[in-house]
Amino acid sequence: MNNYNNKMFEIIHTFDKKPKLLLHACCAPCSSYVLELIHEYFDITIFYFNPNMSDIEEYDKRYNEFAKLLKGMNLEYIDVIKPTFEQKEFYSFAKPYASLKEGGERCHLCYQYRLEESAKYALANNFDYFATTLTVSPYKNASLINEIGFALEQKYGIKYLPSDFKKNNGYKRSIELSKKYNLYRQVYCGCIYSKNN
Repeated sequence: MNNYNNKMFEIIHTFDKKPKLLLHACCAPCSSYVLELIHEYFDITIFYFNPNMSDIEEYDKRYNEFAKLLKGMNLEYIDVIKPTFEQKEFYSFAKPYASLKEGGERCHLCYQYRLEESAKYALANNFDYFATTLTVSPYKNASLINEIGFALEQKYGIKYLPSDFKKNNGYKRSIELSKKYNLYRQVYCGCIYSKNN
């Protein structure tokens, strides 16, 4: 079994300066531990690309928590890019899998979509790496997410930073930090299908 956490630090230890990292982020709670762990190694920009959200209110509510988190962590210099909320593409591939439980084919396609858009944005805007906070969750398949990331690295020629942020109690730490900064922690992944199942 791959240890993506070790692979990440093997890459980090090759740096002689901070590379530019586009960090796809699903929410502030999941980002909290990730930022704590890696902010000193990268020039980070957060990419809040989540068209899977159930509605614009949920999308905005989760986005607004980033300001609270970054202020609390003294990381207000980190920019958060918020693309326009547009669900059409997500529903085009997700709807046929509406009845599936979280973690199945619908989720796999969603990871692919969000990571691919992140890779394309990173390439177009001269980032050195792209990564995602998704691997902090024990409900997400880190091996699959990393396989997608490496495939996109090959496809677009933009380096992917492997991770398994749940390692070393990363998920537990994200809960502690969420409490510390009084962050809104959602009870479902974000999409209407996970909310209803």
